[in-house]
Amino acid sequence: MKNVIVYSTPVCGYCKALKEYLKTNNITFTDYDLSVDEVKRDEVVAKTGQLAVPVIEIDNEIIVGFDKAKIANALGLN
Repeated sequence: MKNVIVYSTPVCGYCKALKEYLKTNNITFTDYDLSVDEVKRDEVVAKTGQLAVPVIEIDNEIIVGFDKAKIANALGLN
């Protein structure tokens, strides 16, 4: 099973779509709300060089944005 981490905010439509996509595909994930978690917010900026959401980390592979094809490939859903 892959380690999946989602960095999101509650007002982000793409974040909601990403989490729904993961749930639909029975992917367990940890979600960090960057609107309240400054430590994780700083972590995302350090990893990506930007503050954009959603960010998904799949076994240390970072994907910025809800790029369904990249996410499916990283999760082996193809």
